[in-house]
Amino acid sequence: MTPTERRISHKVLLVDDDDAVRTMMTLTLEHKGFEVISAANVTEALKLITTESFDVLITDLHMPNPSDGFAVITAMRHIQPKALTLLVSGYPDVKSAMDAILLEADEIIVKPFETKILADLVHDKLLTRKLAVPTPKERVAGILQRCNGLIVEDWLTRVKKSEELNRITLSDQERTRYLPKLIEDLIFRLRAPNTGEESDSICSAAAVAHGKMRKLQGYTPAMLVHDSRILQVTLFATLQKNLSALDFSLLLPDVMTIADEVDWQLTQAMEGYMDVAGQPAAA
Repeated sequence: MTPTERRISHKVLLVDDDDAVRTMMTLTLEHKGFEVISAANVTEALKLITTESFDVLITDLHMPNPSDGFAVITAMRHIQPKALTLLVSGYPDVKSAMDAILLEADEIIVKPFETKILADLVHDKLLTRKLAVPTPKERVAGILQRCNGLIVEDWLTRVKKSEELNRITLSDQERTRYLPKLIEDLIFRLRAPNTGEESDSICSAAAVAHGKMRKLQGYTPAMLVHDSRILQVTLFATLQKNLSALDFSLLLPDVMTIADEVDWQLTQAMEGYMDVAGQPAAA
């Protein structure tokens, strides 16, 4: 190796819970001129990702939990998006079985492999790779607005799997009548300035009307609560499907707002429910 090659040293984060493999790979990469810092588990790797800069990440997939390596790569993608990421797996059919991971990893390397080949691959990738165009990031409100129709469909699918809620026969339109407006009210709350006060909550006419409608349809209070729980699960599942587009800087307060607003909508729906003349429907 020439002096010029040695001066162009790339910093590698190597993550593997197998001491022998980690040592062997470290020695080979260092011999090829790479600066290597290793981690034996996800916790160590995440700490390094948040405190140091790296040009390359090489991580095992299972350490020992399934998809541990995917968690490390996802963190690297969000914190250091310019780093080259390589995922190592012992499964021979990994390329066909884990297509989703290709969205995060630059390359999947199947075990067993020669460490020299790994070092050469990293070197070649650094020379030839083209940085992906960064994905525009969205606030939670924007994602929910864009996916409003899909949220309603997903919610309805989940409701139809509930034995409790399907004791009452309703058309799709009857089940979802106020749902789009409830989601719109939630989005409005997410976009409003957040002071952390109760006054931030939205007075939702749709939530009250929803409660009244459910009473007339024969729902019990427990069924109304179940309705609301499924909505919250559906909202969070929608965010899970859109992780690559999420603006993580404000994710936590937005998630807290979702939980608070859905709970407040349920409270208002209960008030509407109880306003309807007569006693609550029997289970």
